[in-house]
Amino acid sequence: MFRKAAVTTVSNGSYLQGQANGRLPSMDGGQPAQEGKVVLKKKVTLLRGISIIIGTIIGAGIFISPKGILKNTGSVGMSLTVWTACGILSLFGALCYAELGTCIKKSGGHYTYILEAFGPLPAFVRVWVELLIIRPAATAVISLAFGRYILEPFFMQCEIPELAIKLITAVGITLVMVLNSTSVSWSARIQIFLTFCKLVAILIIIVPGVIQLIKGETQHFKNAFAGNDASVMGLPLAFYSGMYAYSGWFYLNFVTEEVENPEKNIPLAICISMIIVTVGYVLTNVAYFTTISAGELLLSKAVAVTFAERLMGNFSLAVPVFVALSCFGSMNGGIFAVSRMFFVASREGHLPEILSMIHVRKHTPLPAVIVLHPLTMIMLFNGDLYSLLNFLSFARWLFIGLVVAGLIYLRYKRPDMPRPFKVPLFIPALFSFTCLFMVALSLYSDPVNTGIGFAITLTGVPAYYLFIVWDKKPKWFRKLLDRVTLTLQILLEVVPSEEDQKS
Repeated sequence: MFRKAAVTTVSNGSYLQGQANGRLPSMDGGQPAQEGKVVLKKKVTLLRGISIIIGTIIGAGIFISPKGILKNTGSVGMSLTVWTACGILSLFGALCYAELGTCIKKSGGHYTYILEAFGPLPAFVRVWVELLIIRPAATAVISLAFGRYILEPFFMQCEIPELAIKLITAVGITLVMVLNSTSVSWSARIQIFLTFCKLVAILIIIVPGVIQLIKGETQHFKNAFAGNDASVMGLPLAFYSGMYAYSGWFYLNFVTEEVENPEKNIPLAICISMIIVTVGYVLTNVAYFTTISAGELLLSKAVAVTFAERLMGNFSLAVPVFVALSCFGSMNGGIFAVSRMFFVASREGHLPEILSMIHVRKHTPLPAVIVLHPLTMIMLFNGDLYSLLNFLSFARWLFIGLVVAGLIYLRYKRPDMPRPFKVPLFIPALFSFTCLFMVALSLYSDPVNTGIGFAITLTGVPAYYLFIVWDKKPKWFRKLLDRVTLTLQILLEVVPSEEDQKS
């Protein structure tokens, strides 16, 4: 089921594959892929990289329910301070990933960096949980928001049937999967368009808000730090909500091998994207408070709709459409990026071999994209999505913290590694501490759900020894898997990457 890499050893914390120098093989190559080669082409430009990051970070939350921070801070002033601080902290994390992406020129994001710093077991556990639960559940949740808001204009006077939402959601998920399976270029172009729509939607909120400020509508900013005092647990929970709102800055690192000139474009795309998102988020919240009081914002079911109804009249009907497009962009960006994690994990021998194969004509990682489809559909129609995400929300920050701690570890373990982009050491130190603090906060505030999530994550350990380490599987079992792989190859028209065959 899980193939072995050509030469696989573990030495000094590095996962080696056919190389004696202790480094992961770079797929950068230094030369452009020839037109006829069956490889993933470098089609992610600077603009496309920016669209992946912005388009994945900005989902439905800023338009519908940006209330987690306000609820836990207790005042307008403190909530805006936390929004700004979380943006800066997220930029620090993104800069750490920029360094990793320029010195380890390999796709896969979290998985690849954990593999390089700490070896195969923690890397396998990361991709195991991502494939089976986190990604299908997260995709289903954002897709449900897409389904709900794309139907909103047709059900203005009544409740939208749940079955209708799920059916439209299933269509949206399938459309995204088909798009990402068919063409990298078209997926990237549509991502640029959807990112443009998100920024337009944010400007539609910010511009009237600025006009309101010019008119002197500042009553909700008077005594901005007065109100309910934040509790000892309130501020950390507010930061938790804020960091979750900014999550997504790491997705460009999942497609490093497909980025043109990664040494230049990865840091640039990350910095530009995080500045745009942080300024956009803070100004959007300022705009809300020019028209809506803190109490009204907490009671509103869809803040952007409430804001638009008060200032724009019938134009508020366009808000659900923009929210639906925003969700579709997050779906597209997430699937585009995460499929590369599965592709790389398969190439390293940690997932079934079929997932590292590429369509012979379209040059897309077709199996790695569509593997999510059945799992997401199961979650959509049968799973308790929000409980699963609550169980495993701590896992995301645990592994991101581990990745950034790995950056510090690699500075000492591999001081001679080429680093075209390098951040001051206090940045990864501060950010890894922030991540581990959030993990501890999860454990303290919700020990039951966090404990269940930790137990689910630990199932990756026996799975690693069963599927990866144990190589005495019955002969009939191996033959069966070989036949299944060959049959899928024929049906899907996929072959191993020519780069893999050389290595």
